[in-house]
Amino acid sequence: MNPKVDDRVPVLIVGGSLVGLSASLFLGRLGVRHLLVEKHADTSHHPRGRGNNVRTMELYRVAGIESAIREAASVLAPNHGILQAPSLTGEEQEWLFREIDPGGRLARFSPSSWCLCSQNDLEPVLLRSARELGADVRFATELVSFEQDADGVTALLRSRETGEERVVRAEYLIAADGPRSPSRERLGIGQSGKGELFHNVSITFRAKRLAEVVGDRHFIACYLTDPEADGALLPVDNHEEWVFHAPWHPEHGEPLEAFTDERCVRHIRAAIGMPDLDVEVTGKAPWHAAERVADRYSAGRVFLAGDSAHEMSPTGAFGSNTGIQDAHNLAWKLAAVLCGWAGPELLESYGRERRPVARVTGERASARSAEHSHPGYAVVPGVGRQAGVLAVALGYRYPDGAVAGGDPAGPVVPEAFESAGEPGSRAPHQWLLRAGVKLSTLDLYEQAMVLLTGPAGAPWHAAARRAADRLAVPLDAYRIGSGAADDLAPEPGSDFAALHGIRPDGALLVRPDGFVAWRSEGPAEDPEGAVEQALRTVLSL
Repeated sequence: MNPKVDDRVPVLIVGGSLVGLSASLFLGRLGVRHLLVEKHADTSHHPRGRGNNVRTMELYRVAGIESAIREAASVLAPNHGILQAPSLTGEEQEWLFREIDPGGRLARFSPSSWCLCSQNDLEPVLLRSARELGADVRFATELVSFEQDADGVTALLRSRETGEERVVRAEYLIAADGPRSPSRERLGIGQSGKGELFHNVSITFRAKRLAEVVGDRHFIACYLTDPEADGALLPVDNHEEWVFHAPWHPEHGEPLEAFTDERCVRHIRAAIGMPDLDVEVTGKAPWHAAERVADRYSAGRVFLAGDSAHEMSPTGAFGSNTGIQDAHNLAWKLAAVLCGWAGPELLESYGRERRPVARVTGERASARSAEHSHPGYAVVPGVGRQAGVLAVALGYRYPDGAVAGGDPAGPVVPEAFESAGEPGSRAPHQWLLRAGVKLSTLDLYEQAMVLLTGPAGAPWHAAARRAADRLAVPLDAYRIGSGAADDLAPEPGSDFAALHGIRPDGALLVRPDGFVAWRSEGPAEDPEGAVEQALRTVLSL
């Protein structure tokens, strides 16, 4: 007997942390009605997951909330670099790196930049923005069970406050329910990778005199390496609120209960090098670092995102950023399928694109932890400095997926960052002028497929619109040049066509997530047929 359905929604999101809330935001921006449920009573109160890389900030820029996030993160705006030292009070100090973006080189490649915003500050911004777009977000609500069939997913939800149960029918389910994901386990999806790496206890504390010791060393994190009291110190407000990550060894039988307030205070004082430091412990939370990737990212109409799909070492904040970018990749594809302008097979490209990115990024995150001698991570010495961080953050590619004319044998993450408009790569950033208003090419990508051409690309425009109209695909077309007939003008001194790897009479097709779907370096004998074939290939039509 079929249960009575209480609610019907196109998409059900399970998990309301960074990834789930980002999925809600992105779906809301695309007009997709959805329900998000989170078992906890509120957003996170613990300052963690603070590093938002440049690609994530680009996504939040396009979603209209970058400035709100930077305002929420303003207290940590002066902080840069990673410091390593036996103690804060000793003379031996080493900056693993001093600036996130030395010399301002990143401005050539992006309209955004890294942002240090702790999870407890970021999640309320995401929640408020998602609700303003009409999201139905229910805290203290857990997923009890779900079943799926050819047409959708039937989920049983329960309020953790009242015990009331409701049945929700959704066309698709996004499982963003963390590294222990009950949804992944219910689907029987396994994992592969190195497994457990190390364990820490995150200790929040107040210490009014610590700011005097830190002085003008406004670091993102400081790795304190005294073997008798190692750990990682992170500022929360640069004044009296701090976090300390202490090594924990449950594999040796050490219980969590061993981390009493007294022990934590002693450890922090010894690590910092101040036996009389005023330390008031305000909270403790265990966490586990692992390197695992789900064997599949979906089963039927259920999709894994974030920690349910991959676990990574926290060094470099690769895990949270990869999860947010999962949500962005999946959101436009769900919207395209639900709105009828893409075939359901498009959703199969989600795992083909995102799983290889997670695998390579997870390996880089583990190497980063070794380089930084992360507390509790016992690795073979001799790991050198890791290059290519920008390549991981901004240069990852989709050799196999919703792309026409890509290179299936190409690297997922190149050794060095390149931005040249190849199919499967993030479309390059270039400043443009529209009626005197400055915008980035990246600001054009969100709601529709986008065709870009140089000043000699007029034949592509009418052809592309006819092809898109015939396929009922939303498509915006822009001709970029300095002439009166051009739609957008590049900044003086910049060459749109060369930056995007085409000639002035070529064309570039960009997906709503800002990745290049297809390009023609020059003209085509049948531009309408070329665009139609590209759209059919990319959108599984």
